[in-house]
Amino acid sequence: MPSFDIVSQIDAQEVDNAVNNVLKEIDTRYDFRGVSTEIDLNKKTNTISLVTGDEMKIKAVKDMMITHFTRRKVDPRSLEFGKVEPTSNAQLKQEIKLKEGIDKDTAKKIVKMIKGTKMKVQAAIQDDQVRVTGKKLDDLQSVIALVKDASELDMPFQFVNMKK
Repeated sequence: MPSFDIVSQIDAQEVDNAVNNVLKEIDTRYDFRGVSTEIDLNKKTNTISLVTGDEMKIKAVKDMMITHFTRRKVDPRSLEFGKVEPTSNAQLKQEIKLKEGIDKDTAKKIVKMIKGTKMKVQAAIQDDQVRVTGKKLDDLQSVIALVKDASELDMPFQFVNMKK
């Protein structure tokens, strides 16, 4: 029976490349001269920590991150920007989480949305992904289109393991 998996993954190497490109751009930009800016990617916890001078610089780095992630073909919706906090040496810091995997609530929304279409497919939650099986490939392709067009699901999705 044909099936595929709905997943939310990010390419760690491309994330690393995007962060390095942001650091290079910060080194060359005039508005960051004389301001200590640190960006640290923690691959184990999937977080990026940002420390810089003021609110304007935080916004500029955020815009650069989104731009460079898009250039490296990593969906910027996988970035979850935390709140801005002051540090002890008169700077600001921000935690940026990299969202990977589909959480239970989102998976339930996807399954409910698929079942609401009354198509002859089954959707099952498996850890941090959703497996969709059906008899016709056309139905599976309709489900892919449905999930891609769902604006209430604010996550990037990939469709993998298509088996015929």
